Amino acid sequence: MKHLPFIAAILLLLSFGATDAANGQPPYHFGPGKEAAFIGGGAAALVGGVLLKDGTALFSAEEIQRLDPGQVNAFDRGAINNHSAAAQRASDYFLNGSHLLPLLFLADRDMRRGIGSIAVLWGETLLINGGLTMASKYAFRRPRPYVYDMGIDAREKQTTNARAAFFSGHTSVTAANTFFAAKVFSDYHPDSKWKPVVWATAATIPAITGYLRVRAGRHYPSDVIAGYAAGALAGYFVPFLHKRPRGKNDGIELYGSLNGALLRMEF
Repeated sequence: MKHLPFIAAILLLLSFGATDAANGQPPYHFGPGKEAAFIGGGAAALVGGVLLKDGTALFSAEEIQRLDPGQVNAFDRGAINNHSAAAQRASDYFLNGSHLLPLLFLADRDMRRGIGSIAVLWGETLLINGGLTMASKYAFRRPRPYVYDMGIDAREKQTTNARAAFFSGHTSVTAANTFFAAKVFSDYHPDSKWKPVVWATAATIPAITGYLRVRAGRHYPSDVIAGYAAGALAGYFVPFLHKRPRGKNDGIELYGSLNGALLRMEF
């Protein structure tokens, strides 16, 4: 259910994405091998993460009693006694709101024409980031800060999610969305005077989200730093690695909407 905003956004993008191929060429280039690698790699990581999650044992009451905050490194230890419900709610707002950022592309004529390509890249970005996040969480199985907090109900600590601190999914998804939006905007408008504002906004939103996750006691600082880096790299490099080389016309171009689609292949 967490991914419903993303799915709805992708469908909305495609529904508005009726494209006239003759009106311009998107700055992105697709190829069967490249897309198989991106989609296959992301899907494999996601499936691996789900399998790891299924094999994750819950903390027993005895294990919780034996947990020692002194075992947490000094850099992260300050997050243990944080439990702000307001910060947790705010972080959810930032996460869900970040899914709407690519909808701003609909306001730009050139980007509307390439919305099919953008939607595919966005889906690949979130698939890769989601797979890495899920696999990391249940490979490391790091206890969340609140597990060490004696003031938190033991029942909340005896869940699979209590062992999913590293790295922060809220931060990684938000960073993937904002950096993706900034990169695509920059690719379509390389000379825009708004680029510094766009990139500053893209960098700030996931930073605030990460701070809120620490204040909520859901993550350590190192979790949100790693999540920020993972999401930012996915959001930046998926469009970057699809950027069309100057003068290159071969490959696959995608134009589409819910009412129809055009797949053009040139070799």
